[in-house]
Amino acid sequence: MNMNAILTVVLAVQMLAALVMIGLILVQHGKGADMGAAFGGGGGSGSLFGASGSANFLSRTTGVLAAVFFVCTLALAYFGNAQPRTGTSSVLEGAAVSAPAPAVDASGAAQIPGSTAPVAVSEVPVAPPAPAASGAGQIPTK
Repeated sequence: MNMNAILTVVLAVQMLAALVMIGLILVQHGKGADMGAAFGGGGGSGSLFGASGSANFLSRTTGVLAAVFFVCTLALAYFGNAQPRTGTSSVLEGAAVSAPAPAVDASGAAQIPGSTAPVAVSEVPVAPPAPAASGAGQIPTK
């Protein structure tokens, strides 16, 4: 039996256990329903399992199905991580690059909306530096 068949069987058992467990939980009565059955209400004592027998059977069956579901979940997690690697240590390392990155215009003119022609770097006017006032940028001392 190959690994895919085992995974399929474990997944099917997990799904069946989950569905049956949902059905059993919906069939069970709450703790307040036992009080009414003890005083003759609801006809619970005339059932197949008796007044308390059905609660024990259903709760034990639910516990067993929960254990089966838990074991199947652990098995699926283990088999999912135990897949053979193809020589790469990361998922991103195995990814193929589809297209090279586009060239970036150094002047940034291509990012300006409405500009059609690229602007040469020599055509951009540069403002002369402002004359520094005497003592500007110095820490005053007293």
